[in-house]
Amino acid sequence: MALLEGKVAVVTGAGRGIGREEALLMAKQGAKVVVNDLGGHFDGTGQSRSPAEDVVKEIRAAGGEAVANFESVSDFKSAKRIIECAIDNFGKLSIVVNNAGILRDRMIFNMSEEDFDAVLAVHLKGTFNLARHASSYWREQHKNGNLLNGRLINTSSDSGLLGNAGQANYGTAKAAVATFAIIVDREMARYGVTANAIAPVARTRLTIDATPQTAATMPTPKTGEVDKFSPAHVAPLVAWLGSDDAKDVHGEVFRVGLGTVWLMKGWHSAAKVTQSGPLKFWDPAELGAKIKEQLASGVTKKEGLADVLTGRV
Repeated sequence: MALLEGKVAVVTGAGRGIGREEALLMAKQGAKVVVNDLGGHFDGTGQSRSPAEDVVKEIRAAGGEAVANFESVSDFKSAKRIIECAIDNFGKLSIVVNNAGILRDRMIFNMSEEDFDAVLAVHLKGTFNLARHASSYWREQHKNGNLLNGRLINTSSDSGLLGNAGQANYGTAKAAVATFAIIVDREMARYGVTANAIAPVARTRLTIDATPQTAATMPTPKTGEVDKFSPAHVAPLVAWLGSDDAKDVHGEVFRVGLGTVWLMKGWHSAAKVTQSGPLKFWDPAELGAKIKEQLASGVTKKEGLADVLTGRV
């Protein structure tokens, strides 16, 4: 039996790039798929039905089942209609992949309020919107004795996990959706739901059109070679995380791409300074001296996006 036989998946931003590959592979693995895509430009402007419709045609041509949906994830009521689209067409909802995203890169001193708000509206609020409606549905089904083993998969980024200049809006949102998955997992585990996040490394429309400096580090393959930056390298992990086989994977964050999967770990204690003797209030200068003396060993060179792309990590 196929890995996702009997499952119903919603994939947002599934008209192109990573979302498209996720939708195609999940359908190939037996899932019925709602292909959601507003069809806008990389900066969130515009709208077109063609991207979602084209992926649905591709899935159906291969013998799979899919429907297109054109709602915006950034609107709370629209997001609920995305969830209802899965239930109305296929009878239930098993998997939500929060993939939809836009880019409006600016250095912090040039970033407008609109640029910040628009990016967070899609990435962060959009992730919340889908998760909120899906979780409510899964919880209600569980209370009624219908265990659906819901799977929530958020799309983070190394821009959020490691930091990347020019992306204070995007990176902030991407760091938040990773943490959001960890929190939702803790809240929803009792209902048989898992929530995890991925940070893809892939060549997409966003990297090509919006960040040409990043795209320049992702050369196209030579004839006959497998493209190591293809978004198709991301999809297998997402398909597996959506399966019953991944029932014990809770609140994790993975980087994925280039034929590799990294298990990521966030904020954790690396070193500490503490007082000896009776507790007192620190003298700032004394505290600073102890930090430089005792915490230096815990300060290591931070990995960056360039390290990932060049294979140094």
